[in-house]
Amino acid sequence: VPTVSKITVTYSDSGYSPSTVTVKKGDTVVFENKSSKMMWTASAMHPSHKGYPGTDIATCFLQEETVIMFDACKGYGLGESWKFKFNEVGTWKYHNHMQANHLGTIVVL
Repeated sequence: VPTVSKITVTYSDSGYSPSTVTVKKGDTVVFENKSSKMMWTASAMHPSHKGYPGTDIATCFLQEETVIMFDACKGYGLGESWKFKFNEVGTWKYHNHMQANHLGTIVVL
């Protein structure tokens, strides 16, 4: 049975920390907002969000609950968090859709 872990990335007024994390396939990353700004974590690139397989901002508000995308599809405020389980091996860039120069990278092994 593979070991699955949960990793936390903190979002502050200066961006995501750590900015790069390495996880194993099947791990969950929690994006926790500790900033005064809204956090909408989504696959790069802005504004299409098409970097992670199956992810596209165009389907954000049309998706059924069974569709899994690396896109929070909404903003999260101070103290809120959003999580995503990474099932695709690769290097995946992401950003805050509401502050597009705040970037990060998830490496999935």
